[in-house]
Amino acid sequence: MRKILCGLAVVGSLLVAPVSANAFAVTQDAAAEAPMMKADAKDVGSVDGIMAAIYDVISGPIGEVRDWDRMRGLFIPGGRLIPNTPNGPIIFSVDDYIARTDKAFTDNGFFEVELSRKSERYGNIVHVFSTYAARRTPDGDVFARGINSFQLVYKDERWWIVNIFWQGETPDTPIPAEYLK
Repeated sequence: MRKILCGLAVVGSLLVAPVSANAFAVTQDAAAEAPMMKADAKDVGSVDGIMAAIYDVISGPIGEVRDWDRMRGLFIPGGRLIPNTPNGPIIFSVDDYIARTDKAFTDNGFFEVELSRKSERYGNIVHVFSTYAARRTPDGDVFARGINSFQLVYKDERWWIVNIFWQGETPDTPIPAEYLK
């Protein structure tokens, strides 16, 4: 009986690998077929450009509607924005994020600026830890700080945001000094 169970486990594990690989291929195909938004070359021609563009597009005074098409153009199809909340991560599509923040940004004003950046690159992928501060006006009091974790990819002669995963600073999770330099 033990030999039969071991044999079934081996056969079962062989069946799982092709299914998982096939599921990944389907996901890649669906993303490849999704429409890619146009973007300004200065926004996506470099890591510095795409980082400046994302902070610029979400920032603005009370009453200013953000250029959400510009934001969509920074993300690869299927890109995600993921805040790590006290209850755990919440995963938003770009359009989910826009729907959730549009009114608040317009009604209250919102300016997020980069305080510090640490980047690592391998081939066509880059990981950026970007420390931020948020204000209601460009020179107002900081009401929030945290770290944005960006995953970027270079594809089709431009940079794309794959994900932004972030956590706000709290008394229990202060920003380490090395991420403020």
